[in-house]
Amino acid sequence: MASGIVFDIKRFSIHDGPGIRTTVFLKGCPLRCAWCHNPESQRPEPQIMLRPSRCIVCGACVDECPEGAISWNESGPVTDRALCLACGVCTETCAGEARELVGREMDAAEVLGEIQRDLAFFDESGGGVTFSGGDPLFQPDFLLTLLQGCKELEIHTAVDTSGAAAWATLDKIRPFVDLFLYDIKLIDDGRHRAATGSSNRVILDNLRRLSEAGASIQLRLAVIPGMNDDEENLRRTAEFAATLPHTRGISLLPFHNTAKDKYGNLGLDYSLAGVRAPDEARMEEIGRLLAGYGLDVSVGG
Repeated sequence: MASGIVFDIKRFSIHDGPGIRTTVFLKGCPLRCAWCHNPESQRPEPQIMLRPSRCIVCGACVDECPEGAISWNESGPVTDRALCLACGVCTETCAGEARELVGREMDAAEVLGEIQRDLAFFDESGGGVTFSGGDPLFQPDFLLTLLQGCKELEIHTAVDTSGAAAWATLDKIRPFVDLFLYDIKLIDDGRHRAATGSSNRVILDNLRRLSEAGASIQLRLAVIPGMNDDEENLRRTAEFAATLPHTRGISLLPFHNTAKDKYGNLGLDYSLAGVRAPDEARMEEIGRLLAGYGLDVSVGG
């Protein structure tokens, strides 16, 4: 049975496709978007997330770390991430839950068992399961096995993706996906590289090929002030989207800063701390602009 690294399973989600859904978050992503709200999803391996405010300064983590990666200073335990192997021993001994192991290996049977617990809610609401991340395409074999298992159980499936993968990967999973939630970020390739660390050529080409193949696609645009909310990018995005033959419209997702603490807890720098979320009026303005190109626009979902 195929296995993979899962970092979260959220139940009763209402923003990841139709109806009430269970969202399975897989670790690993080829992009490094500056605004990523799940920074713990980017690296494929398990990581230790620290929450110093919960630390009760008991010293158990210092005593139990097999790599000697945790030491004391005047304010309490300090972790040397260069020595840390994310084995999880410190999280098991942390009474204050100041340490969390993000990501664990699960086999497909385990994940499908978790999903099946919510079958009644899927049936009542027209919901199903959504595979997200990171980018679930980063674990293609595991994702394919999960999708096939869901289809055998007659569960509606959605895949939330940036499309940054080989076309063969998308084409292989396509028969088992009822809805693609496809992130579209920036149309200009140079700006896309600067913001995400990767070209968008494969991403846009895959999007067009998926649409031409008849896949059901809901586009998603995270609106990031100062990065992709300028009129040129918005109009070029709308022009591109309007040429796709099979889309269910475009959802506008307003930027928020709620992930800021996660970056610090992972020992990462956060570059958008000064960026403010777009207000409702601005989101409606952008919605009207995109709707002018014949797109079915929704805000916030």
